[in-house]
Amino acid sequence: VCAQLAERKNRLYVHSLRQLTVNSVLPGIRELLMTLREERIPVGLASVSLNAPAILQALDLKSYFDFCGDAALISRSKPDPEIFLAACAGLGADPRQCIGIEDAQAGIDAINACGMFSVGIGTGLNGASLQLPSTEFLTWPCLSALWQHDK
Repeated sequence: VCAQLAERKNRLYVHSLRQLTVNSVLPGIRELLMTLREERIPVGLASVSLNAPAILQALDLKSYFDFCGDAALISRSKPDPEIFLAACAGLGADPRQCIGIEDAQAGIDAINACGMFSVGIGTGLNGASLQLPSTEFLTWPCLSALWQHDK
């Protein structure tokens, strides 16, 4: 019964992805990605969702990512840092020189476990290097200041 419910939930979720458009991007995200591209800052996606590539495509954001971790190759989910370490490896970057952004506690824990700077988006997240109330506050000057301050 649980497997049937999980399969139904995933079918409904995949169907809901068809509703995504370029206008579904959270506030400030497209601008941040454009700035990171202009600054030549590599960007990776560390999602354990098998639907991540389809979401990036629907949002017209795929071209802003230099590497997308393959969730199918991940054996352990967050809070294990495996997906973040895979993204760093895919970018050829030392995790200690990277910033991870998350909206869930398990993600913050995973980011911290691999030595990255962590940015928590939303409330109720503990242990983030930087806590922001929403994505509209997520800017390159903000991230750059975090990285420079903690160097």
